[in-house]
Amino acid sequence: MLPWFSDDKFPLYLAPMAGVTDVVFRQICKELGADVMVTEFVSAEGILQRDDRTRKYTEFTDEQRPVGVQLFGADGERMGEAAKKILDWKQPDFIDINFGCPVNKVVSKNGGSSLLKDCPLLSSVASGVAKAVGDRVPVTAKIRIGWDEKSINAVEVAKILVDCGMQAIAVHGRTRAQGYTGEACWDVIDAVARAVSVPVIGNGDIANGADVARRKLETAVSGVMIGRAAMQNPWVFREAKHFLATGEVLPAVPLEERWVMVMRHCRVAVETGKNGDERQTMIAMRSRLMAYCKGFPGAKELRQRLCKVLTVSEVEEIAHYSIAHKNEFPHDEEQAGGA
Repeated sequence: MLPWFSDDKFPLYLAPMAGVTDVVFRQICKELGADVMVTEFVSAEGILQRDDRTRKYTEFTDEQRPVGVQLFGADGERMGEAAKKILDWKQPDFIDINFGCPVNKVVSKNGGSSLLKDCPLLSSVASGVAKAVGDRVPVTAKIRIGWDEKSINAVEVAKILVDCGMQAIAVHGRTRAQGYTGEACWDVIDAVARAVSVPVIGNGDIANGADVARRKLETAVSGVMIGRAAMQNPWVFREAKHFLATGEVLPAVPLEERWVMVMRHCRVAVETGKNGDERQTMIAMRSRLMAYCKGFPGAKELRQRLCKVLTVSEVEEIAHYSIAHKNEFPHDEEQAGGA
């Protein structure tokens, strides 16, 4: 049993999201109540061939523990070598295998959710990593419920994974064909949780504390994983824990507090970014900023400004204006002191 599931704990995972769950964002979510972290996925081949470029994806701080490094690939032996290399760099609390990513560039290399169509290959990958790692750390896996609606095989896949040594399984309640559209099927997630002996973490359409409480009550999952909701609202973890403990919904996070966190994220990202390149870091941050401002007063105008920022000071000016004027943005961008 993984220790974060012991004593009737119901852990809240931050889902691994490429381009989102970097070391800075994970730290923010940890401080706001996330229990378990998983890194952005990293290519096993990248680890073996160009570790100078891919190693950054495996970085984490001790404050973020328990944290797992997520690998994807289609060769069990090579995946195992990559896992051992990661453990030699800096020991995470677990290795996670990505069998769920729907993105074409991953699927086209027989990685991610493509392995749901090839159970023998999936088995060899899972076994290869588990055998290579041995007793050094647990190995877990993340899957989708199937390739498409005609091939929903999550229960079968989960049983195979347990036989291969996986010690927990996260299940996203959509098929690969769905991508992120439609509704997550929690009936299948529940079926998986009831079919295997290891903890199952449910993932999909968890947006608030009431969603977490409902899935805890109505399914056999041992924890939940929150992804896209955290991109906009990393406070969701704090809110969920409060709801689980009290049944009460916390008041909305004040606009000022949201902007303080956004500005902090920007500053730390620049401080820890490659060569301290503020311009490149802020260009990379634009999509994150636009996710954060969903639901803010004047969100449409905010996005128009945030999608052009090149410096932290520009974000600070936009933030100060947003707080002062709440929901009014002038049409003349120069008046806002923004982008």
